[in-house]
Amino acid sequence: MSANVTVRGSDDVTASEPAAAVEAAEAVAEGALGPVGRDRAVAVVGTGTMGQGIAQVALVAGHPVRLYDSAPGRAEEAVAALTARLDRLVEKGRLDTTAREAAVGRLYAAQELEELADAALVVEAIVELLPVKQQLFADLEKVVGDDTVLATNTSSLSVTAIAGGLRLPGRFVGLHFFNPAPLLPLVEVVSGFATEPDVATRAYETVKGWGKTPVRCADTPGFIVNRVARPFYAEALRVFEEGAADPATIDAALRECGGFKMGPFELTDLIGQDVNEAVTRSVWESFHQDPKFTPSLAQRRLVESGRLGRKTGQGWFSYAEGAERPEPHTAAPAEAPERITVRGDLGPAEPLVALFEAAGITVRRKKGNGHIELPSGGELSLADGETSFEYAREDILYFDLALDYATATRIVLSARETIDPEVLAEAVGLFQALGKQVSVIGDVPGMIVARTVAMLADIAADAVDRGVATAEDVDTAMRLGVNYPVGPLEWAGKIGHRRTCDLLGELHERYPTGRYAPALGIVRRAYAEDAEDAR
Repeated sequence: MSANVTVRGSDDVTASEPAAAVEAAEAVAEGALGPVGRDRAVAVVGTGTMGQGIAQVALVAGHPVRLYDSAPGRAEEAVAALTARLDRLVEKGRLDTTAREAAVGRLYAAQELEELADAALVVEAIVELLPVKQQLFADLEKVVGDDTVLATNTSSLSVTAIAGGLRLPGRFVGLHFFNPAPLLPLVEVVSGFATEPDVATRAYETVKGWGKTPVRCADTPGFIVNRVARPFYAEALRVFEEGAADPATIDAALRECGGFKMGPFELTDLIGQDVNEAVTRSVWESFHQDPKFTPSLAQRRLVESGRLGRKTGQGWFSYAEGAERPEPHTAAPAEAPERITVRGDLGPAEPLVALFEAAGITVRRKKGNGHIELPSGGELSLADGETSFEYAREDILYFDLALDYATATRIVLSARETIDPEVLAEAVGLFQALGKQVSVIGDVPGMIVARTVAMLADIAADAVDRGVATAEDVDTAMRLGVNYPVGPLEWAGKIGHRRTCDLLGELHERYPTGRYAPALGIVRRAYAEDAEDAR
């Protein structure tokens, strides 16, 4: 490996601290820790949608770009497509004509791998088959210089395994862009087992210089986003499988109450049910069938039936011409109670008190365990993992967690089938008085938003504790990679780590499979929070 990449244990450097400092300074001066220079070529192998997107990002950033595809004519087609994209950017005023001409002049369709020899960085975006990727990089290593950084855009394969047969696996790194690459800011910079830290740093700084937001992570199944995001789909599917709510209502709850941009059913229809299910199954199998990642039988049946979502015209919803999207269950108008009693602190739902008062509802505060008492005597509690059927009384209801009760447009209630109709009407009317639509679902532990957020936080905390990534990078990845309204660990901090841990514990008691057993990361945070509160 040349001077552009620091070599550990070099024979020409003594072990003394001053010499190490000199070496480090020289490495920085030579650009080993900095980004790939804009005058150096970036090569992209694979000219599909992702390959073209990555090439566009590097090209607009100012690099000469070499495009290569093993299929004859594909590289030339990609150059034409990229030129058309640049033209559209000019039309939209996002790129001036001079910059467009310069970019086109830096773009080149390579006919042979040997034409990538001068590249400082090669990014692969080909088919997700391990042997194919391994062979490609073995061939590339014979062509490029020892200082060239080799990168894979894989989203599901082991970075370590792809690099396993290389002569210099230390210069190999994962650069996982998100589609569409020119628009989405996140890039996961994945260090394999043999990746040199300096190489990861150089890759990180390079994509950062391209205007992206990189996050560092270790080479584990799903990296950050595809690992941590699993509960967003899994918990919705579990609620559906238990018959507590239909897909349209679950989607509405997570959008309008949880603040997510899309619900999991409409999102998987967009992604493709086969693609989403395959990722879930891959993560589950890679973690030796850990119950926290267990795939959904309902989704498997959907895939087996060929209902893959928008691309086939039918998934959870129909996309046939003229088809109407099912509406979420929404309760009929009900009269609001004139007064309520709030017993104790409502925790994350405490902002509701001011909203009730602003709506003209008289609120009395009394001591208690944190619930709302209705005039009929019914009790309304924030979802905590318990269910109303566990109580002898038939006037117990739960309401779901919201990202922001002031801006939420929908509130979700859960109740047993034999709930007193008067109590249910009071609860519905109470939230309708705030201008909210109300959905009533079945009596399911943890409801929808609360159990989803708790599980997202659980998986995220476990990833941090296992050294996959920092808490900050996990939250950043989830906000930018899948457009979450807030990072799961930040959200758990707002809810309270103790409350999150206890909710998971209640779920684990009711589903004793290990799926909801709180990870040590959440447990540690809960005890740390307890200690802080005790001071």
